[in-house]
Amino acid sequence: TLHNATARIMPLVNRLMSAFVAAELGVDTPTADAIRHRYWLRYGATLLGMVDQHRVAPQRFLQATHPMAELGPLVRRDPRLIAMLRRLRGRKIILTNAPHHYATEVLLRLGIHGLVDHLIPIEAMQLAGQLRPKPSRSMLRALLARHRLSASRCILVEDSLPNLAAARAVGLRTVFIHGFH
Repeated sequence: TLHNATARIMPLVNRLMSAFVAAELGVDTPTADAIRHRYWLRYGATLLGMVDQHRVAPQRFLQATHPMAELGPLVRRDPRLIAMLRRLRGRKIILTNAPHHYATEVLLRLGIHGLVDHLIPIEAMQLAGQLRPKPSRSMLRALLARHRLSASRCILVEDSLPNLAAARAVGLRTVFIHGFH
């Protein structure tokens, strides 16, 4: 949501996820794509399906599918984002289904690391030892409690409608971001 990952970054991450699934399960790319799609529909994320169905270590998956040597140079800084975040009142918490190493590097490359109060990457979205990334309503409730936040005083800015629907159901206000112009 903070930068345009749609055009260049997400296609590469998707290819890397398919390659990981193909190698891990010994299947061809079309089969890996079908498995990923099935896991996305059932679990909301390929990672969760790979962990649940194949006991893949989450960190191994996240490192393989988010290599900063390849992805980092694709992140583009936008001075308008920096200016907007400086004007925005309140605490700024980044809640991302991306891994910590990727999210931290993106924040640095965007020049906004110092403007963010807290980063919550996918590895930190756990309940009872289980990963529960967005759009998990129970995870959102737990994060609100952990940070002592009232849902009605929070706004989730997001580019995913399922994530927004979950946030709205928990009582957060929401802003849908689409397009990067």
